[in-house]
Amino acid sequence: MMEATMQIGTITATMEAFGFKHATRQLADELEVAERNGLTHREFLSRLLDCEVRGRNERKRKRNYAAAHFPPHVKSIDEFDPSELESGITQGHVDSLKELTWLDSHGNVVLAGPPGLGKTMVALGLGLLAVDEGYTVAFEKMESLVKIMDDADVDRKAGFRLRYLRKCQLVIIDEIGYTPITKAQANRFFSFVSDAYERSSLVFTTNKEIPDWAEMVGDPVLSTALMDRILHHARCFSLQGESYRLKHPELYAHRI
Repeated sequence: MMEATMQIGTITATMEAFGFKHATRQLADELEVAERNGLTHREFLSRLLDCEVRGRNERKRKRNYAAAHFPPHVKSIDEFDPSELESGITQGHVDSLKELTWLDSHGNVVLAGPPGLGKTMVALGLGLLAVDEGYTVAFEKMESLVKIMDDADVDRKAGFRLRYLRKCQLVIIDEIGYTPITKAQANRFFSFVSDAYERSSLVFTTNKEIPDWAEMVGDPVLSTALMDRILHHARCFSLQGESYRLKHPELYAHRI
């Protein structure tokens, strides 16, 4: 018995030295399962390696979720009900977006329409799904993104965040068009979108239709170049309907 305990101790020390932290924690339990069920060496090894893979994937998911900077209480994309809308996006569209093939091909998604229709919910739901599938994701409101780009050269935290945004596989930019931006800010935003072109994916939510973005940017020529890069590989949805908050005021009464 003492010899077996010493052997397990030696094995766990060796596994830890090679970085198999998750499998090490499960070694004793997996040995018991193998002995109780008469597993072959291959079956035991397969189970132990699965423990390591699951542990590493979960650690990566938690790290990516924290780095995404999602707002509190992000809901699953499955909770979005397109039947609540008059038009603009169907359940078939949602199911297609959930496959994330657009993300693998560095495509973009544009969700346009009035407030309260679930644009941000869809965007965040896709971001959450992408994190669960192992992608690096970042979320920023347009106002925050502009400030980050403004401060990146003089503020260490902003510079770090911008570098992360530039290397992410998916960046969600929320509420484009709510506030105007200066010419310098528009140029920086154009540079950001250009850098992401065919390298990563962008999801935009906006209260303005795409042709009206020129007003936000303040430069028709720059707006055209910006649209060319965004729309070249994009799936666009113009949501129409009554605000969910107006249709279901009882869900928000306690917040007044």
